[in-house]
Amino acid sequence: MKTPPPASASNPALSAVPDSSTPRKKPLYKSLFFQILVAVCLGIGIGHFWPDLGSALRPLGDGFIQLIKMIIAPLIFLVIVTGISAVGDVKAVGRVGVKALLYFTGATLFALVFGLVVGNIVQPGAGLNIDPGTLSQDALNAKTGTAPPKDAGAFLLGIIPTSVVGAFASNNLLQVLCFSVFFGAAIVVVGRERCLPVVNLLETVLELFFKIMTWVMRVAPVGAFGAMAFIIGQYGLGSLSTYALLIAACYGAAIIFIALLFVVAWVYPRVPLWQFIKYSREEFLLALGTASTESVLPRIMTKLTNAGCSRATTGLVVPTGYSFNLDGAAIYLSISLLFLAQAFGHNLDLGQQLAALGILMLTSKGMAGVPGSAFLALSATAGALGIFPVAGVALLLGADRLMDSMRVSVNLLGNCVATFVVAKWEGQFDRDAMLRAFRGEESEVTESTTAGGPAAGGTPAADTAVVPSEAEPAAVR
Repeated sequence: MKTPPPASASNPALSAVPDSSTPRKKPLYKSLFFQILVAVCLGIGIGHFWPDLGSALRPLGDGFIQLIKMIIAPLIFLVIVTGISAVGDVKAVGRVGVKALLYFTGATLFALVFGLVVGNIVQPGAGLNIDPGTLSQDALNAKTGTAPPKDAGAFLLGIIPTSVVGAFASNNLLQVLCFSVFFGAAIVVVGRERCLPVVNLLETVLELFFKIMTWVMRVAPVGAFGAMAFIIGQYGLGSLSTYALLIAACYGAAIIFIALLFVVAWVYPRVPLWQFIKYSREEFLLALGTASTESVLPRIMTKLTNAGCSRATTGLVVPTGYSFNLDGAAIYLSISLLFLAQAFGHNLDLGQQLAALGILMLTSKGMAGVPGSAFLALSATAGALGIFPVAGVALLLGADRLMDSMRVSVNLLGNCVATFVVAKWEGQFDRDAMLRAFRGEESEVTESTTAGGPAAGGTPAADTAVVPSEAEPAAVR
């Protein structure tokens, strides 16, 4: 009996298909994670030993973030519209939005309360005895641009774009999201079949944007190097000692909060968060290196979609969470408020802290992407309470940049957990697809169970998400 020829000999077309049983491991130096890690370490060294050179490297980090911003708005539009059209149920989309806002409100409130508890226990500003007469408003004005903080009404009106083109041009993510929901809902109401040429065009353009994102990510190590060199060169490692207790309180609170996120992720959607962090390690390291969640927004949306969350849920929750679910910033704001009060010799009673909590809940919304937004929120709270001078917020100028790593890591992880929770809550989460992604299997994940299957109350969808390789993020087709 003859032995059958190899697959490649009987059918040459099969020779191009890699054997999944023996995956090839690429060299370490080709790993984006390794490249970014080396770049961050080099940036710290340059900034510490040659601070002037480190400060001069800022354009490298800023240039990379601008490349990412170039594709964020259209990418969010394409992901949301194609995701909603795949779901085929406007009511389901509305439910996702409502559930996301409920989760965000609860998470932000908990983060603010948790920060107040930590601030009361640690007392980071006690004993500083700052003299209000030595303060100057000039430094604070330079940081915030003297822009007044938005009230709740102005913030809500700001979500509605006065011009669709203007929303894309200014990279206003909430306005882009608002228009995207209307556009996607219109496709569903008119009918996917009638709009199929438009949907197919958008799917093709989406694939093109993911290819652009792949090219941009090749220079991510350069961006991380420049950003880290600038931060260390401009502010120095010596600043750590000046604000040691405040920094320790914020980072300690962040560690405990992340531990709570691990519990939430495992108890409800049954997500092993450590495996997700390992799966998305490049994105988390890049966010830390550039001190910006914007730099990884497109990639983290791809990773969440490939990890079993529906495209519609990911497209709605992640951009919305960018302004509504800043857990790390909330922890920082509440601890910093107590730090300032204690530094001026005031111990806030329960009533004053509850009032501050309500003000911070309003002023912390829409902070993302606004220069000096943390100082605006604290200034508004200080002015409303009238306990210490608004100019006192300038005391945080030296420590603020050192908190970026804490804020970015908690914000990013909190939004990822929110996406898993809302997707599970809405029945648009495929846990098997998540486990396959964590194992690195490049298998296709059908959206029939995640985007519009019976659990979601919709019709099975044809689009799929492909688990990306480490070298290149896959397009969501």
